[in-house]
Amino acid sequence: MNEIHLHRQGPPETVLDAEPAGALAALESALAAPESERRAAVAGVVARWPRMLAAWASLGDLARDPVEAYACYRVGYHRGLDRLRQSGWRGSGYVRWEHEPNRGFLRALDGLRRTAAEIGETDEDQRCAQFLIQLDPQWPAE
Repeated sequence: MNEIHLHRQGPPETVLDAEPAGALAALESALAAPESERRAAVAGVVARWPRMLAAWASLGDLARDPVEAYACYRVGYHRGLDRLRQSGWRGSGYVRWEHEPNRGFLRALDGLRRTAAEIGETDEDQRCAQFLIQLDPQWPAE
């Protein structure tokens, strides 16, 4: 069940549903694969569970170059926005790192921020940085 928590001190907080146990196990296994096989293993997880945000963020982390990373993170970010909306998020409110199911989305957004800066897309870098702080005022994650 999707969770939206209302707080007296501020906007609502959205917590995404947990990923399926099989998807989490598959991603964990893929990330434990030998380095030479890891990217392909994670890509296989993405192919099987294309809505899994942590898998997209991990694929971005393993990308061969900044443009590939940017593309992976952007897909994870947009898939994450879809999932947030399905969870009741209406474009504002907290999506905090402290909740494990939110981390794939936040990792994808932060990866998009980093790679945007790397390829010279300064406005996207700044927009993502601001969005991260709006979603979780305690950002950056430890």
